[in-house]
Amino acid sequence: MTTCREFLRQFLRRAAMACLLALLLAGCSTSPTDVTAVDELPEIYPDYIGVTVPAGMAPLNFDMASDEFDRMDVTVRGEKGGELHTNGEWADFSLSDWHRLTALNVGGQLTVSVTARRDGRWLRFRDFQIAVSPHPLDDWGLTYRLIKPGYEVGGDIGIYQRDLHSFDELPILTETAVPGRCMNCHTANRGNPDRLTMQIRGEGGGTLIQKDGAQQWVDTKTDLMGAAGSYAYWHPSGDYCAYAASDVHQAFFVGTGQRIEVYHNFSNIFVLDVRTNEVLSSPQLASQALEIFPAFSADGRWLYYSTSEPCRVPAEYERVKCSLCRISFDAASGRFGETADTLLSGPAHDKSFTLARPSYDGRWLMYCQSARSNFPVCQRDADLWLMDLQTGEVRELTEVNSDDVESYHSWSASSRWFVFASKREDGMYAQLFLSGIDDRGRCTKPVLLPQRHPKQFYRAMMKSYNVPDFTTRRVSFDAHEAYRQVFDTGRAKVRIRNQN
Repeated sequence: MTTCREFLRQFLRRAAMACLLALLLAGCSTSPTDVTAVDELPEIYPDYIGVTVPAGMAPLNFDMASDEFDRMDVTVRGEKGGELHTNGEWADFSLSDWHRLTALNVGGQLTVSVTARRDGRWLRFRDFQIAVSPHPLDDWGLTYRLIKPGYEVGGDIGIYQRDLHSFDELPILTETAVPGRCMNCHTANRGNPDRLTMQIRGEGGGTLIQKDGAQQWVDTKTDLMGAAGSYAYWHPSGDYCAYAASDVHQAFFVGTGQRIEVYHNFSNIFVLDVRTNEVLSSPQLASQALEIFPAFSADGRWLYYSTSEPCRVPAEYERVKCSLCRISFDAASGRFGETADTLLSGPAHDKSFTLARPSYDGRWLMYCQSARSNFPVCQRDADLWLMDLQTGEVRELTEVNSDDVESYHSWSASSRWFVFASKREDGMYAQLFLSGIDDRGRCTKPVLLPQRHPKQFYRAMMKSYNVPDFTTRRVSFDAHEAYRQVFDTGRAKVRIRNQN
């Protein structure tokens, strides 16, 4: 049995060791000393200098861009009050403290002071600012597909969701749940996962229609369309969903700077009445031309889409010039207008206009412009453009675009923010960027999707982000039920509604 004297001796020994350790740590302090001021901004990764963020988003953690720096000391001060401090290998801010600081400074500025150590010397850089937007981001997070940028069928593919207010990422459906299946075209109705659709390709494939948590997998291929539905977009009522029925092919370049060209031999558009599993179409949407990328207007009265004249692809791949069109739609009767309007002519402008995405407030139409192709994600010159739906004026989003691919853009529920995929970082992997937009259509500097340790994360990330979209809340999805239905041979068959 331990005596009181022995207990006291052990206590004093441990206390002495603790004091010695504290002295050693004090002697090896990582706080800046003998600091040299340099008249230049710090080169940080990601480049968050001058960006604008919504209050409550995940912290903008960052590293020094150069690996020559091994330590950072960072202070963030709010224009309206509050202060943060972090000292470590990278700027790693407390989640709760960052939320409090940004909430306190809505509509104001954060001033960031960076001191970093290189070769044992501390350098103090010029301060930079981060703006806190007056417009909140009420959406819970993002959904997206993660896929290796290779050309094989299948592989380690999955649909994921990310909480934008933290760093938490959760799977929705991955290939481990449905082995050997390729999945894409996951689309919710304006970010509301009460209405969700998804396409499983290949043998035993099908189209998911999820309504209020209940799954139904249907076969959307018909003799009229010739292929199953993809590139989906919901009608605001939630009663209809538009799809493109197309085939997708790949061709490869040799001895050029471009690796791949994606093309379609045919593509038509149809609308599925999800209440009755009836297919609706029109001669304008199922013609000899290639119609692709449908999107309903904010009020549901118009269906936007792109169309190009058929040509001998891939040999004549440079001739693929998509026009941006719209056709009226009556949700009460499920009928389309007799004629379609051409908003932007591809052949007349010698350009290709694709991926029209109207803002949910009805003000803007964002789209991709490239020299050719109806698949902009493979076109290095693909840029984002904006049409004012009140005036018809268009402009390039120069404040957002880069020298590489911009595509797959989607709006937040408030239409004050948008997300897009860009290959600007390395030309190979598509990563996600967020930007805000004001009443005049001016956009803020894009923000790379924050990560807890960004340099480590993105250097190790060997997948591309694909088809991002906002979600107003966490997606509830039963992967076990999906497995059961995907590998069940039964499929509800759609039927074509008589338009007469």
